[in-house]
Amino acid sequence: MLEGVLIAESLRVGSQLAGIRLQVTNLKRIEVTSAADDQPRLWTLLDFTADESEAPQLADQLASCLSTGTWYTDFHTSTDIFVIFANKAFRYPRGQAEGRQEAQDYGRSIGIPEQQLDWRD
Repeated sequence: MLEGVLIAESLRVGSQLAGIRLQVTNLKRIEVTSAADDQPRLWTLLDFTADESEAPQLADQLASCLSTGTWYTDFHTSTDIFVIFANKAFRYPRGQAEGRQEAQDYGRSIGIPEQQLDWRD
């Protein structure tokens, strides 16, 4: 199974994720002290799982569903990390510093606050 976290507020209005069976394993609402200027302070976090074989398709769909601006989502399989921004997805082997750095550098380039570039490897 792949596991990830999606911030509901990061989804583009009118977008739809279809054809992939996601199971929400946890839902919580948090207040964020490090929100970027284009982000609300209150977020809805959806922890999810899906079949590992769906990972590439899920990454592609999420890249087309995320709002532009300072948003991303991430998930991991047993071997890979996926970090997805609007119209751009990164995939690298778990624990690979170079792949992580490339995704973080991209996040910084679009204005994501440093405190938010903390996904799990």
